[in-house]
Amino acid sequence: MERIMLQPRFKDSEHFKDFWTNGNGRQLLEFSGAEVSFRDFEKFVPYYDHVDETGDQVVKDIYFTQNFHQASKEIEGYIRNGISEGDDTPESVRQLFLQVQTIPEWLDYQLIKSGAELCMRCNLDSLISLRDYCLMGGYDYAYLNKPLIATEALKKGAVKRLSETLDFWINVTRYDALKIHQKGYEFAIKTRLIHSYARLSVRKYYKDWDTENWGEPINSWDMMATYIGFSLVFMHSLHKLGNTISEEEEKGLFHLWKYVGYLLGIPENLLPNDKKQATEYFYLWTSIQPPADDDSVLLAHSLLNESMENPALKYKFQRRNLRYLHICCTWFLLDDEVCRRLRIPEVANRKAFPLVKRALNKIYDRLVSREARIRKGNASQMKVLGDYHTIVQHSNFH
Repeated sequence: MERIMLQPRFKDSEHFKDFWTNGNGRQLLEFSGAEVSFRDFEKFVPYYDHVDETGDQVVKDIYFTQNFHQASKEIEGYIRNGISEGDDTPESVRQLFLQVQTIPEWLDYQLIKSGAELCMRCNLDSLISLRDYCLMGGYDYAYLNKPLIATEALKKGAVKRLSETLDFWINVTRYDALKIHQKGYEFAIKTRLIHSYARLSVRKYYKDWDTENWGEPINSWDMMATYIGFSLVFMHSLHKLGNTISEEEEKGLFHLWKYVGYLLGIPENLLPNDKKQATEYFYLWTSIQPPADDDSVLLAHSLLNESMENPALKYKFQRRNLRYLHICCTWFLLDDEVCRRLRIPEVANRKAFPLVKRALNKIYDRLVSREARIRKGNASQMKVLGDYHTIVQHSNFH
Protein backbone atom coordinates (compact mmCIF):
# COMPACT_ATOMS: atom_id res chain seq x y z
CA MET A 1 0.00 0.00 0.00
CA GLU A 2 1.39 3.39 -1.00
CA ARG A 3 2.14 5.79 1.82
CA ILE A 4 0.14 9.00 2.18
CA MET A 5 2.34 11.96 1.24
CA LEU A 6 4.43 12.99 4.24
CA GLN A 7 3.58 16.44 5.63
CA PRO A 8 5.36 18.80 8.08
CA ARG A 9 3.00 17.36 10.66
CA PHE A 10 4.45 19.04 13.76
CA LYS A 11 4.93 22.55 12.35
CA ASP A 12 2.03 23.88 14.44
CA SER A 13 3.02 21.99 17.59
CA GLU A 14 4.17 23.88 20.68
CA HIS A 15 7.55 22.15 20.85
CA PHE A 16 8.38 23.09 17.23
CA LYS A 17 7.21 26.69 17.51
CA ASP A 18 8.92 27.21 20.87
CA PHE A 19 12.26 25.88 19.58
CA TRP A 20 12.26 28.09 16.48
CA THR A 21 10.84 31.25 18.05
CA ASN A 22 12.30 31.26 21.58
CA GLY A 23 14.94 28.53 21.91
CA ASN A 24 18.07 27.25 20.22
CA GLY A 25 16.28 27.26 16.87
CA ARG A 26 15.93 31.02 17.07
CA GLN A 27 19.62 31.27 18.01
CA LEU A 28 20.52 29.11 15.01
CA LEU A 29 18.55 31.42 12.72
CA GLU A 30 20.43 34.44 14.07
CA PHE A 31 23.76 32.58 14.06
CA SER A 32 23.39 31.43 10.43
CA GLY A 33 21.31 34.09 8.72
CA ALA A 34 19.03 31.33 7.42
CA GLU A 35 15.67 32.08 5.78
CA VAL A 36 13.32 29.24 6.61
CA SER A 37 10.07 28.17 4.97
CA PHE A 38 8.34 24.96 3.85
CA ARG A 39 8.78 25.77 0.17
CA ASP A 40 11.29 22.95 -0.42
CA PHE A 41 9.73 20.42 1.96
CA GLU A 42 8.59 18.02 -0.78
CA LYS A 43 12.14 17.73 -2.17
CA PHE A 44 13.21 16.06 1.08
CA VAL A 45 10.20 13.78 1.58
CA PRO A 46 11.50 10.85 -0.58
CA TYR A 47 14.57 10.56 1.64
CA TYR A 48 12.45 9.40 4.59
CA ASP A 49 12.11 6.11 2.70
CA HIS A 50 15.57 6.20 1.12
CA VAL A 51 18.42 4.07 2.48
CA ASP A 52 21.96 3.06 1.51
CA GLU A 53 21.05 0.10 -0.67
CA THR A 54 24.68 -0.44 -1.70
CA GLY A 55 25.80 -0.82 1.92
CA ASP A 56 22.83 -3.09 2.64
CA GLN A 57 23.77 -5.38 -0.23
CA VAL A 58 27.40 -5.60 0.96
CA VAL A 59 26.17 -6.71 4.38
CA LYS A 60 23.94 -9.37 2.77
CA ASP A 61 26.77 -10.61 0.53
CA ILE A 62 29.62 -10.54 3.07
CA TYR A 63 28.34 -10.46 6.66
CA PHE A 64 25.34 -12.74 6.19
CA THR A 65 27.31 -15.46 4.35
CA GLN A 66 30.10 -16.09 6.89
CA ASN A 67 30.90 -15.48 10.54
CA PHE A 68 31.29 -11.88 11.69
CA HIS A 69 35.04 -12.06 12.31
CA GLN A 70 35.79 -13.44 8.83
CA ALA A 71 33.50 -10.87 7.22
CA SER A 72 35.18 -8.02 9.10
CA LYS A 73 38.65 -9.20 8.04
CA GLU A 74 37.53 -9.34 4.41
CA ILE A 75 36.10 -5.81 4.53
CA GLU A 76 39.24 -4.50 6.26
CA GLY A 77 41.28 -5.91 3.40
CA TYR A 78 39.22 -3.96 0.86
CA ILE A 79 39.45 -0.79 2.96
CA ARG A 80 43.22 -0.93 3.42
CA ASN A 81 44.23 -2.24 0.01
CA GLY A 82 41.46 -0.96 -2.26
CA ILE A 83 39.95 -2.71 -5.27
CA SER A 84 40.12 -2.23 -9.02
CA GLU A 85 37.62 -2.85 -11.82
CA GLY A 86 38.92 -6.33 -12.63
CA ASP A 87 39.03 -7.70 -9.08
CA ASP A 88 37.15 -10.91 -8.31
CA THR A 89 34.86 -9.40 -5.69
CA PRO A 90 31.07 -9.43 -5.25
CA GLU A 91 29.38 -6.77 -7.38
CA SER A 92 28.04 -4.95 -4.31
CA VAL A 93 31.55 -4.67 -2.82
CA ARG A 94 32.96 -3.40 -6.10
CA GLN A 95 30.15 -0.83 -6.36
CA LEU A 96 30.70 0.46 -2.82
CA PHE A 97 34.48 0.71 -3.00
CA LEU A 98 34.60 2.22 -6.46
CA GLN A 99 32.36 4.96 -5.07
CA VAL A 100 34.36 5.68 -1.90
CA GLN A 101 37.69 5.43 -3.77
CA THR A 102 36.49 8.10 -6.20
CA ILE A 103 37.55 11.51 -4.92
CA PRO A 104 34.66 13.93 -5.59
CA GLU A 105 35.57 16.97 -7.69
CA TRP A 106 34.51 19.32 -4.91
CA LEU A 107 36.84 17.84 -2.28
CA ASP A 108 39.42 20.24 -0.82
CA TYR A 109 41.86 18.62 1.61
CA GLN A 110 43.03 22.02 2.88
CA LEU A 111 39.49 22.83 3.98
CA ILE A 112 39.21 19.44 5.69
CA LYS A 113 42.45 20.26 7.53
CA SER A 114 40.95 23.53 8.79
CA GLY A 115 37.84 21.70 10.01
CA ALA A 116 39.94 19.08 11.79
CA GLU A 117 42.00 21.80 13.46
CA LEU A 118 38.84 23.45 14.83
CA CYS A 119 37.76 20.11 16.32
CA MET A 120 41.17 19.66 17.96
CA ARG A 121 41.72 23.30 18.93
CA CYS A 122 38.58 23.47 21.06
CA ASN A 123 39.96 20.72 23.28
CA LEU A 124 37.50 19.34 25.86
CA ASP A 125 34.84 21.84 24.76
CA SER A 126 34.51 19.69 21.64
CA LEU A 127 33.75 16.63 23.77
CA ILE A 128 31.35 18.58 25.99
CA SER A 129 29.56 19.82 22.87
CA LEU A 130 29.27 16.34 21.42
CA ARG A 131 27.93 14.86 24.62
CA ASP A 132 25.83 17.56 26.27
CA TYR A 133 24.41 19.30 23.18
CA CYS A 134 24.65 17.05 20.10
CA LEU A 135 23.92 13.65 21.66
CA MET A 136 21.66 14.79 24.48
CA GLY A 137 19.79 17.25 22.28
CA GLY A 138 19.25 14.54 19.68
CA TYR A 139 17.34 12.47 22.23
CA ASP A 140 14.55 15.08 22.18
CA TYR A 141 13.56 13.90 18.67
CA ALA A 142 11.48 10.84 19.49
CA TYR A 143 11.35 9.21 16.05
CA LEU A 144 15.08 9.66 15.42
CA ASN A 145 15.83 7.46 18.44
CA LYS A 146 13.70 4.48 17.43
CA PRO A 147 16.56 2.51 15.76
CA LEU A 148 18.54 2.78 19.02
CA ILE A 149 15.62 1.33 20.94
CA ALA A 150 14.93 -1.34 18.29
CA THR A 151 18.55 -2.54 18.35
CA GLU A 152 18.50 -2.58 22.17
CA ALA A 153 21.30 -0.01 22.44
CA LEU A 154 20.38 0.61 26.08
CA LYS A 155 21.50 -2.92 26.95
CA LYS A 156 24.97 -2.12 25.64
CA GLY A 157 25.34 0.60 28.27
CA ALA A 158 26.21 4.27 27.91
CA VAL A 159 29.94 3.77 28.51
CA LYS A 160 30.25 1.49 25.48
CA ARG A 161 28.01 3.65 23.28
CA LEU A 162 29.88 6.82 24.23
CA SER A 163 33.21 5.09 23.61
CA GLU A 164 32.10 4.09 20.11
CA THR A 165 30.86 7.59 19.27
CA LEU A 166 34.08 9.14 20.55
CA ASP A 167 36.18 6.60 18.64
CA PHE A 168 34.43 7.49 15.40
CA TRP A 169 34.49 11.27 15.94
CA ILE A 170 38.15 11.49 16.96
CA ASN A 171 39.35 9.20 14.21
CA VAL A 172 37.64 11.16 11.42
CA THR A 173 38.78 14.56 12.75
CA ARG A 174 42.59 14.11 12.85
CA TYR A 175 45.12 15.29 10.26
CA ASP A 176 44.88 13.40 6.94
CA ALA A 177 42.50 10.90 8.55
CA LEU A 178 40.06 10.93 5.63
CA LYS A 179 42.57 10.24 2.88
CA ILE A 180 41.94 6.92 1.16
CA HIS A 181 43.03 3.88 3.23
CA GLN A 182 43.68 6.03 6.33
CA LYS A 183 42.07 5.48 9.71
CA GLY A 184 39.23 8.00 9.43
CA TYR A 185 38.34 6.65 5.99
CA GLU A 186 38.26 3.17 7.53
CA PHE A 187 36.02 4.31 10.39
CA ALA A 188 33.59 5.97 7.98
CA ILE A 189 33.18 2.84 5.86
CA LYS A 190 32.87 0.52 8.86
CA THR A 191 30.26 2.86 10.35
CA ARG A 192 28.37 2.81 7.05
CA LEU A 193 28.21 -0.99 7.17
CA ILE A 194 27.23 -0.96 10.87
CA HIS A 195 24.27 1.23 9.87
CA SER A 196 23.32 -1.24 7.14
CA TYR A 197 23.68 -4.22 9.49
CA ALA A 198 21.48 -2.50 12.08
CA ARG A 199 18.88 -1.51 9.49
CA LEU A 200 18.59 -5.04 8.11
CA SER A 201 18.37 -6.45 11.64
CA VAL A 202 15.58 -4.03 12.54
CA ARG A 203 13.66 -4.97 9.40
CA LYS A 204 14.06 -8.67 10.15
CA TYR A 205 13.54 -8.86 13.90
CA TYR A 206 11.64 -5.76 15.07
CA LYS A 207 8.06 -6.45 14.06
CA ASP A 208 6.67 -3.25 15.61
CA TRP A 209 8.61 -0.89 13.35
CA ASP A 210 6.23 1.93 12.33
CA THR A 211 7.35 2.86 8.81
CA GLU A 212 4.41 5.21 8.35
CA ASN A 213 5.60 7.49 11.13
CA TRP A 214 9.28 6.67 11.56
CA GLY A 215 10.33 6.20 7.94
CA GLU A 216 12.80 3.47 7.02
CA PRO A 217 15.24 2.56 9.82
CA ILE A 218 18.32 4.83 9.63
CA ASN A 219 16.94 6.55 6.53
CA SER A 220 18.83 9.19 4.56
CA TRP A 221 16.84 12.14 5.91
CA ASP A 222 17.55 11.12 9.51
CA MET A 223 21.20 10.58 8.57
CA MET A 224 21.31 14.13 7.22
CA ALA A 225 20.00 15.44 10.54
CA THR A 226 22.56 13.40 12.48
CA TYR A 227 25.45 14.85 10.49
CA ILE A 228 24.05 18.37 10.81
CA GLY A 229 24.44 17.61 14.52
CA PHE A 230 28.17 17.06 14.00
CA SER A 231 28.55 20.31 12.02
CA LEU A 232 25.97 23.04 12.67
CA VAL A 233 24.88 22.03 16.19
CA PHE A 234 28.45 21.23 17.26
CA MET A 235 29.69 24.62 16.02
CA HIS A 236 26.81 26.45 17.71
CA SER A 237 27.73 24.74 20.97
CA LEU A 238 31.38 25.82 20.69
CA HIS A 239 30.15 29.36 20.05
CA LYS A 240 27.92 29.25 23.15
CA LEU A 241 30.92 28.13 25.19
CA GLY A 242 32.87 31.23 24.13
CA ASN A 243 35.10 29.81 21.40
CA THR A 244 35.97 32.04 18.46
CA ILE A 245 35.69 30.36 15.06
CA SER A 246 37.33 31.71 11.92
CA GLU A 247 35.56 31.76 8.56
CA GLU A 248 38.07 29.22 7.23
CA GLU A 249 37.48 26.86 10.16
CA GLU A 250 33.72 27.15 9.72
CA LYS A 251 33.94 26.28 6.02
CA GLY A 252 36.34 23.49 6.89
CA LEU A 253 34.05 21.92 9.48
CA PHE A 254 31.15 21.70 7.02
CA HIS A 255 33.47 20.42 4.30
CA LEU A 256 34.87 17.71 6.58
CA TRP A 257 31.39 16.43 7.49
CA LYS A 258 30.19 16.70 3.90
CA TYR A 259 32.97 14.30 2.89
CA VAL A 260 32.31 11.97 5.84
CA GLY A 261 28.65 11.95 4.77
CA TYR A 262 29.71 11.13 1.21
CA LEU A 263 31.76 8.15 2.46
CA LEU A 264 28.77 7.04 4.56
CA GLY A 265 26.54 6.92 1.49
CA ILE A 266 24.34 9.93 2.31
CA PRO A 267 23.08 11.50 -0.95
CA GLU A 268 25.25 14.53 -1.77
CA ASN A 269 22.30 16.90 -2.16
CA LEU A 270 21.44 16.33 1.52
CA LEU A 271 24.88 17.43 2.71
CA PRO A 272 24.92 21.18 3.51
CA ASN A 273 27.86 23.39 2.56
CA ASP A 274 27.45 26.05 5.26
CA LYS A 275 25.52 27.00 8.39
CA LYS A 276 22.80 28.85 6.47
CA GLN A 277 21.99 25.84 4.31
CA ALA A 278 22.29 23.46 7.27
CA THR A 279 19.82 25.48 9.34
CA GLU A 280 17.31 25.58 6.48
CA TYR A 281 17.58 21.80 6.01
CA PHE A 282 17.34 21.19 9.77
CA TYR A 283 14.20 23.35 10.04
CA LEU A 284 12.35 21.15 7.55
CA TRP A 285 13.45 17.91 9.22
CA THR A 286 12.41 19.03 12.72
CA SER A 287 8.85 19.57 11.45
CA ILE A 288 8.35 15.78 11.16
CA GLN A 289 9.75 14.97 14.61
CA PRO A 290 7.63 14.81 17.80
CA PRO A 291 9.18 15.81 21.14
CA ALA A 292 10.82 13.46 23.63
CA ASP A 293 8.91 10.35 24.72
CA ASP A 294 9.63 7.73 27.39
CA ASP A 295 12.33 6.12 25.23
CA SER A 296 14.02 9.51 24.92
CA VAL A 297 14.06 9.92 28.68
CA LEU A 298 15.62 6.46 29.12
CA LEU A 299 18.38 7.31 26.64
CA ALA A 300 19.00 10.71 28.21
CA HIS A 301 19.30 9.31 31.73
CA SER A 302 21.54 6.50 30.53
CA LEU A 303 23.91 9.16 29.17
CA LEU A 304 23.64 11.27 32.33
CA ASN A 305 24.47 8.30 34.55
CA GLU A 306 27.44 7.25 32.41
CA SER A 307 29.65 9.40 34.65
CA MET A 308 28.69 7.26 37.65
CA GLU A 309 29.27 3.96 35.78
CA ASN A 310 32.60 5.00 34.27
CA PRO A 311 35.57 3.82 36.40
CA ALA A 312 37.99 6.32 34.81
CA LEU A 313 37.63 8.38 38.00
CA LYS A 314 38.57 6.37 41.07
CA TYR A 315 36.34 7.90 43.72
CA LYS A 316 32.57 8.18 43.82
CA PHE A 317 32.64 11.88 44.77
CA GLN A 318 34.70 12.59 41.60
CA ARG A 319 32.14 10.79 39.44
CA ARG A 320 29.29 12.59 41.17
CA ASN A 321 31.02 15.93 40.52
CA LEU A 322 31.54 15.08 36.84
CA ARG A 323 27.88 14.17 36.49
CA TYR A 324 26.96 17.51 38.07
CA LEU A 325 29.17 19.41 35.60
CA HIS A 326 27.59 17.61 32.62
CA ILE A 327 24.11 18.43 33.99
CA CYS A 328 25.16 22.10 34.25
CA CYS A 329 26.42 22.08 30.65
CA THR A 330 23.26 20.37 29.42
CA TRP A 331 21.04 23.04 30.98
CA PHE A 332 23.32 25.77 29.59
CA LEU A 333 23.51 24.41 26.04
CA LEU A 334 19.96 23.08 25.55
CA ASP A 335 16.61 24.83 25.87
CA ASP A 336 14.98 24.63 29.29
CA GLU A 337 11.91 23.03 27.71
CA VAL A 338 14.06 20.29 26.15
CA CYS A 339 15.75 19.63 29.51
CA ARG A 340 12.38 19.37 31.21
CA ARG A 341 11.07 16.95 28.58
CA LEU A 342 14.16 14.80 29.05
CA ARG A 343 13.75 15.14 32.84
CA ILE A 344 17.26 16.47 33.35
CA PRO A 345 17.64 17.02 37.12
CA GLU A 346 17.51 20.54 38.50
CA VAL A 347 20.79 21.41 40.23
CA ALA A 348 22.03 24.40 42.21
CA ASN A 349 24.21 27.08 40.58
CA ARG A 350 23.90 25.38 37.22
CA LYS A 351 25.11 28.42 35.24
CA ALA A 352 28.32 28.93 37.20
CA PHE A 353 30.59 26.35 35.56
CA PRO A 354 29.56 27.05 31.92
CA LEU A 355 29.82 30.83 32.40
CA VAL A 356 33.27 30.57 34.01
CA LYS A 357 34.33 28.23 31.20
CA ARG A 358 33.01 30.68 28.60
CA ALA A 359 34.97 33.58 30.16
CA LEU A 360 38.18 31.54 30.43
CA ASN A 361 37.88 30.41 26.81
CA LYS A 362 37.80 34.00 25.62
CA ILE A 363 40.97 34.77 27.58
CA TYR A 364 42.68 31.52 26.53
CA ASP A 365 41.97 32.24 22.85
CA ARG A 366 43.71 35.61 23.13
CA LEU A 367 46.75 34.47 25.12
CA VAL A 368 47.66 31.10 23.61
CA SER A 369 48.68 30.54 19.99
CA ARG A 370 46.39 28.61 17.68
CA GLU A 371 49.10 25.98 17.03
CA ALA A 372 49.62 25.39 20.76
CA ARG A 373 45.87 25.04 21.30
CA ILE A 374 45.64 22.48 18.48
CA ARG A 375 48.48 20.40 19.96
CA LYS A 376 47.04 20.60 23.46
CA GLY A 377 43.51 19.79 22.30
CA ASN A 378 44.60 16.81 20.25
CA ALA A 379 46.60 15.41 23.19
CA SER A 380 43.70 15.88 25.62
CA GLN A 381 41.15 14.28 23.30
CA MET A 382 43.41 11.31 22.57
CA LYS A 383 43.93 10.86 26.31
CA VAL A 384 40.16 10.69 26.90
CA LEU A 385 39.77 8.20 24.04
CA GLY A 386 42.62 6.08 25.43
CA ASP A 387 40.91 6.01 28.83
CA TYR A 388 37.67 4.78 27.23
CA HIS A 389 39.53 2.11 25.26
CA THR A 390 41.14 0.85 28.46
CA ILE A 391 37.81 0.77 30.30
CA VAL A 392 35.95 -1.06 27.54
CA GLN A 393 38.72 -3.60 26.98
CA HIS A 394 39.18 -4.46 30.67
CA SER A 395 35.62 -4.24 31.97
CA ASN A 396 32.34 -6.02 31.47
CA PHE A 397 30.85 -3.28 29.26
CA HIS A 398 29.37 -5.41 26.47
